Amino acid sequence: MAYEINEQKKVGLGLLGFGVLFSFLGVILFFDRGLLALGNIFFLAGVAILLGWYSTWKLFTTRANYKGSASFLLGLFLIFVRWPILGIIFQIYGCIVLFGGFWPSIKVFLYHIPVVGWILRLSHSGNCSCYSGMMGGSNS
Repeated sequence: MAYEINEQKKVGLGLLGFGVLFSFLGVILFFDRGLLALGNIFFLAGVAILLGWYSTWKLFTTRANYKGSASFLLGLFLIFVRWPILGIIFQIYGCIVLFGGFWPSIKVFLYHIPVVGWILRLSHSGNCSCYSGMMGGSNS
């Protein structure tokens, strides 16, 4: 299987999940600065452990990703200096720019999770582009 998960990747996914959870709670609880900061720290640690330190460094310092990196780090700074709403907006934009290339891989990974993949297949009901391309079908 292409997506083998060892213990290090399990820890990275756990930290990534906690980062998303704490960030979500921070937004729900009226942009609580402490929860947002904790979510960002967990998120960055999870990405670093999941991808590896060198790959994470390359992701943030590649010339094509400068705009996303600057936006994400500016958002982190704004959260720390008590401007959480503006910080979250910058971070969402930065995440979209930085991790936009990972969406096809994430989509295929989600299709292999038992319950989530079943729900996604039902919701798309036949027009899943990731499977139609493999089977020689067309998206008409």
